Amino acid sequence: MINVVDVGLSFGGQKLFEGVNLKFTPGNCYGVIGANGSGKSTFLKILSGEIDSNQGSVSMSPGERLGVLKQDHYEFDEFTVLDTVIMGHKRLYEIMAEKDALYAKEDFSNEDGIKSSELEGEFAELNGWDAETDAEKLLTGLGITKDIHSKKMSELLSGEKVKVLLAQALFGNPDNLLLDEPTNHLDFRAINWLEDFLMNYSNTIIVVSHDRHFLNKICTHMIDIDFSKANLYVGNYDFWYESSQLALRLMNDQNKKKEEKIKELQSFIDRFSSNASKAKQATSRKKTLEKINVEDIQPSSRRYPFVVFTPEREAGENILVVEGITKTIDGIKVLDNVSFVINKGDKIILLGKNDLAKTTLLQILMGEIEPDSGTFKWGVTTSISYLPKDNTDYFKDSEYNLIDWLRGYSKEQGEQFIRGFLGKMLFSGDEALKMVEVLSGGERVRCMFSKLMLSQANVLLLDEPTNHLDLESIQALNDGLAKFTGTLLFTSHDHNFIETVSNRVIEITPTGLFDKIIFFDDFLESDEIQKEIDKMYIV
Repeated sequence: MINVVDVGLSFGGQKLFEGVNLKFTPGNCYGVIGANGSGKSTFLKILSGEIDSNQGSVSMSPGERLGVLKQDHYEFDEFTVLDTVIMGHKRLYEIMAEKDALYAKEDFSNEDGIKSSELEGEFAELNGWDAETDAEKLLTGLGITKDIHSKKMSELLSGEKVKVLLAQALFGNPDNLLLDEPTNHLDFRAINWLEDFLMNYSNTIIVVSHDRHFLNKICTHMIDIDFSKANLYVGNYDFWYESSQLALRLMNDQNKKKEEKIKELQSFIDRFSSNASKAKQATSRKKTLEKINVEDIQPSSRRYPFVVFTPEREAGENILVVEGITKTIDGIKVLDNVSFVINKGDKIILLGKNDLAKTTLLQILMGEIEPDSGTFKWGVTTSISYLPKDNTDYFKDSEYNLIDWLRGYSKEQGEQFIRGFLGKMLFSGDEALKMVEVLSGGERVRCMFSKLMLSQANVLLLDEPTNHLDLESIQALNDGLAKFTGTLLFTSHDHNFIETVSNRVIEITPTGLFDKIIFFDDFLESDEIQKEIDKMYIV
């Protein structure tokens, strides 16, 4: 158990939070949410003891162990993968090192014998004899194959290191587990494994994540960091979002009597509670929703962007034909004889373990780079707009403020019109006069959405559109694309986003394309399809 009493923190005069009082108990999973910059990751660092709060205290039950997902990918470069995982249990690893040092001594004394006996006893109590097996199970579940386990961390790719550090945090069944964005760089198969692992975890979990599907699957409670406060709510992310929005609408409805509002809130609780145990995306860890009272539901002060993509004209039936596209980059063939046809109304999620292959295909289709061979042809009625993964080139000219920048992409040049569009993306008042050179990653992406909306294109190509966004912007974008009547080809690592937007899956593998009209959850849950794709990755 972790107990937080009157914790507050300020940086350079900026108050992140104050008067935080929370108790984290075993058997529950707490999802920490909040706008970018609200202090989510900082809060976890206070809980782990990495940084000190300005006021208050954080305490853990005596004798309990803490598991933390490390963010430094180079800290363990000189150690093997297996050792790095076992180091997640500090005392166990120390015992193993001490034992090895003692048994390697040439002048092994009686004192050494007594010491080694004591170490062996403690080693057995900590389940040391199963340590390597347990570490291997974690690694394998996360997709790190056995041939990699003896390699040094310095030999691994960045994505592989992330998985090893996650296994390190999980190792040894820590009493309290702190995870900051644990699904970053994980493929969907690894995320599914992690969800199952955490849903069966009996101790305390505290997690920061922008993955709504992940939060829905594992969380029993949400902690919303907003306006310097950290408020605790029972339920998963969907319940928090839907209930807070309902409460906000009722609060703004001055004509409704209090009794009617209470009745509507109670009806919502009853509906959500009864469906939670059956819904795929609802946690099965605890039936906590049954305990919610009307008083627990509070309106959120969050602001959501307004994202709506309206095509200027409807496209014809012929959207895109791709034939035999091949491309080699830095001596590696990333696309090999790729062929497919996109039809009107398709909303395609483009999958594949090689992110460069997906980005390269989108760049070719936008005419930014040439294929080595093959052709593609857009339909004559199509108008295409593109969101690149790297938008740096769109913000190079630092002499522009946001109004001037967006005016460059608008048919309507009036300042009031431009301000209206920026206001939809939460750049109101003086914020619209910000210089583009000082924009954060999330602000740049929101500007790019304004550009895309102004284009009124009937075909959108989006490369990782949720990158750099907070949960509010992701939710707004998700809703906007679900209602988009045009055609869509996109890449993403956001499960909920993909499931609610796409209706077709194309996966690029080393030996060809998997292409099927299917919903994403059905795609993931089909053992037959997954076995077929696994074979396509065997070169």
